[in-house]
Amino acid sequence: MSRGACATIHAQALTTNLARVRELAPNSRIWAAIKADAYGHGAIDAARALRDADGFALASLGEARQLRDAGVEKPLILLEGTVDIEQARQAIELDCATVVHQADQLAQLESLGPRVQQQPLWLKVDTGMHRLGVAPDVAAEYWQRLSALSDHPVGLLSHFAAADDLDPTATEAQLAAFERAERGIDNAPVSLANSAGILAWPQSHRDWVRPGIMLYGASPGFDKTGLDLGLAPAMTVTAPVIAIREVPAGDRVGYGGRWRAERPSRIATIAMGYGDGYPRHAPDGTPVWLGGQRVPLAGKVSMDMLTVDVTDLPKVQLGESAELWGAHLSVDEVAQQMGTVGYELLTRVSSRVPRQWRHLD
Repeated sequence: MSRGACATIHAQALTTNLARVRELAPNSRIWAAIKADAYGHGAIDAARALRDADGFALASLGEARQLRDAGVEKPLILLEGTVDIEQARQAIELDCATVVHQADQLAQLESLGPRVQQQPLWLKVDTGMHRLGVAPDVAAEYWQRLSALSDHPVGLLSHFAAADDLDPTATEAQLAAFERAERGIDNAPVSLANSAGILAWPQSHRDWVRPGIMLYGASPGFDKTGLDLGLAPAMTVTAPVIAIREVPAGDRVGYGGRWRAERPSRIATIAMGYGDGYPRHAPDGTPVWLGGQRVPLAGKVSMDMLTVDVTDLPKVQLGESAELWGAHLSVDEVAQQMGTVGYELLTRVSSRVPRQWRHLD
């Protein structure tokens, strides 16, 4: 049974943010990224809320099977491809487009022969991020071999390393590398833009865009929050106040006594800790929304609880709901205080925090 913590997911926010992508990239089709359980929101429900997307982008075959078992029929793409020939067979059975980014994946598909004929294939080009992809100077050779296998036009994609940096140097270098890769390739569908690319680099939109974090109302960077970028936050994480303590000046709070009361203080304990996914390394002063205002974290986060200074909030009551992030407090602002990114906070909310979806219908 839940201790009262809850992650409320707003389906309307996802549809609003998807519409924002359509507005920014009106001539592109959309792979909506719902990998990592839709960035912690719940992949099956997210797929339903994002049903107007043209397809869904995933990281693994297991994610694809989950969606197919739930009746999701939209096109799916495996962004990392498959790891062995058995997975390659399963991707065909699940009707998944698959990405090829290295030689052994190409060899596995070639060994499957005619079974690949109806499978959409994409070739990933390493334009400078150096995680996955073939070098630009061999892209045409790989593309031609893949084109011999599939009846579908074989697509080309890459991934930006610094699209959230408005200094154009890195992104323009990647775009130039991609242009080199396209030489000798005709009529290939192209996908380059992630959320940051969609927001800042319209020349990268091409045939398909791949929004991820912006669909969930958080920011990909630019030193701005999702709210600053006109996005609607999809997840609101709340937990109740379970205790209130009067702490004399000079006393310390929490493990190791990191926080010291500089004045007679009131400390509220909230049923949220690192066991729920709230990072243990959150520093004192990290904001929490309570009683209509920001209150500061006071002391180290425990496994099941955290403590906040409510000295200036005398009317706070037991059972009152605190917002860790959401509609009043941007996940991006909270993440920045912790020295991390909104992506991490959203995806690390643990399974013991129930997701409650508020659907459109």
